[in-house]
Amino acid sequence: MSLLYFLVQQTMFFSIPLLIVALGGMFSERSGVINIALEGIMIMGAFSGILFINVIQSIVPGQPALLMAVFVSAFTGVAVSLLHAYASINMKANQIISGTAINMLAPAIAIYIARTIRTVQQIPFVNQFRIDKVPLLGDIPFLGPMFFSNTYITTFIGFLILALSAFFLYKTRFGLRLRSCGEHPQAADSAGINVYAMRYAGVMISGALAGLGGLVFVIPTSIEFNPEVSGYGFLALAVLIFGQWKPGRILAAAFFFGFMKAISSSYSGIDFMRAVPIPAYVYKMIPYIATLIVLAFSSKFSQAPRAEGIPYDKGHR
Repeated sequence: MSLLYFLVQQTMFFSIPLLIVALGGMFSERSGVINIALEGIMIMGAFSGILFINVIQSIVPGQPALLMAVFVSAFTGVAVSLLHAYASINMKANQIISGTAINMLAPAIAIYIARTIRTVQQIPFVNQFRIDKVPLLGDIPFLGPMFFSNTYITTFIGFLILALSAFFLYKTRFGLRLRSCGEHPQAADSAGINVYAMRYAGVMISGALAGLGGLVFVIPTSIEFNPEVSGYGFLALAVLIFGQWKPGRILAAAFFFGFMKAISSSYSGIDFMRAVPIPAYVYKMIPYIATLIVLAFSSKFSQAPRAEGIPYDKGHR
């Protein structure tokens, strides 16, 4: 039973950032803008959030520091995403190239700033954020030790974002307008919807969630930030595609890939896997091999938004 608790908790640590970032990508692509800059935005969000924690942790320790860092990371993500939005929407640049440029630029900027401030690129922090047991909920038989012990507040933030994303996407006028801009922007424009504004909103929401996802990825898995997020931005794109741009399916895909990542990172703590004579690097490859296999079999059923990646020209019908 302890092994089950361990695997579930590890899966949550790896699944929640995937969920948050993939939901961010969903908002951008549902509006019609491809956002492969998720990796770079994650790096910048994690960098700003961890640097903020490093500076204020001696003054504001514990959960308040983490919650404040959440807003810092989200704000940074929005700021970086505006570069992609301007290039893609106003300049009508190739969205793949714009996103790639941000992915290349982000780690360089993070390293430069970190070395300027600290002379080294690693930014340490004291992990005071783990919750040993959530009051009352942690006492629930079976479920309590599995979901409400040895956890982080960011896990519950992730599920809150999932619920809000589904609500706003399908139950609000904003969500309907966003989806219409990704499916048929000309029709949306003729109905009086500002396609440019909606696409900006989609990319900015994407940036906020990707920046937050970077912080959520680092907090449970490390005690310092080195400017990289292990390809999680690209893995989130796989989750988005496998989840068919729908919140419920994205949740299932995030947990599948999160479980694969948990296995690859925690195999040494599982007796029967440690006893099998398989090289460590094979286990490390599991999430990425799973990604290739899943996308190979599911890509032909992909139902991406029709206008995704197509610049909108208001003067052209």
